[in-house]
Amino acid sequence: MTSIEKRSISILGSTGSIGTNTLDVVRHLGGREAFDMVALTGAGNIALLAEQAIGHGARLAVTADESQYIALKDALSGTGIEVAAGQSGLLEAAEAEAQVVMAAIVGTAGLAPTLAAARRGADIALANKECLVSAGDLFLGAIRQGGGRLLPVDSEHNAIFQVLEENQRHAVERVILTASGGPFRTFSRSQMADVTLETARTHPNWSMGLKISIDSASMFNKALEMIEAKHLFNLTPDQVEVIVHPQSIIHSMVGYADGSVLAQLGAPDMRHAIGYALQYPRRAQLPVERLDFAKLARLDFEAPDETRFPALRLARMAMVRGGVQGAVLNGAKEVSLEAFISGTTGFLTMAEVTEAVMEELAHLPPATTMDEVFEADAEARRAARRLLD
Repeated sequence: MTSIEKRSISILGSTGSIGTNTLDVVRHLGGREAFDMVALTGAGNIALLAEQAIGHGARLAVTADESQYIALKDALSGTGIEVAAGQSGLLEAAEAEAQVVMAAIVGTAGLAPTLAAARRGADIALANKECLVSAGDLFLGAIRQGGGRLLPVDSEHNAIFQVLEENQRHAVERVILTASGGPFRTFSRSQMADVTLETARTHPNWSMGLKISIDSASMFNKALEMIEAKHLFNLTPDQVEVIVHPQSIIHSMVGYADGSVLAQLGAPDMRHAIGYALQYPRRAQLPVERLDFAKLARLDFEAPDETRFPALRLARMAMVRGGVQGAVLNGAKEVSLEAFISGTTGFLTMAEVTEAVMEELAHLPPATTMDEVFEADAEARRAARRLLD
């Protein structure tokens, strides 16, 4: 265990994959002696949320599902832990005075509370993609307004954050995001047309939630990361590259004007990026696997195939067009993803529907408010549902 200065923290989305890994890192770094747990939020897994709140001494526990309020209140009866529910509860958790907020709510549901935490000046450990994909300029403006730090938790962006030398930003030529290729890296397009939910949800390297695993299989996850990288590191679309790296050992790279390429390597374990974000700028001892290079023997790289994985092409289209095209891409993708999970559409149809919606809504103007972002997202979802009917 590493001795650290005690910090206050809230975790938005504590019952998901990122949230549970964050709590594991918190335990390793000293638990209650090192962190004052201000708020934890979840959705339907009330038993786990209550267990986490009690175990970590949280002051506030919130379920995003208003129908679960009584269940959570009963589970925490007599503990002294405050309970809230719904969107107002999520905002209450975000606005509670924690120094660090882990933003790990999946989807656009995480946008408003993360924005609220940014505006009040919290350091944001960002695992929610939609904040930058759907509302990049507005979200970065909120970070600047609040004065907190933006600490990326996605392994790829965290890797870039680690090797992007602050005094050499002028010399950055490109960033290279690595992608494992997922379970269908070697599949033909005709084979991909027949994949099932069970095969799509199984990632060869990473342990992730259902939706993120499927997004990884379709490379929509990487597409969103491309848009995130553009905003996070103030890049042009042509400075963002993707390379397929099946071993997932190199998490991303930065190429400089002198021809040097700096890479961050590590075992595929989210606790590395989480720990780095929580302890930045210090490095703490973490319980992650140490690389044995003799056993690794080789690292492979392949160019991504945008015919089989059109999500990458759609990301570049969204970056070039700008405006609310990121929000449109994400909204249409989320509806298509839900349809695939429910068994009402095919794997390849997700990208086809998303592209059709992006073309249909290419006329939408840039957003100047969050309400306009949410409206673009809503329009994209309506269009996607219509196409899927």
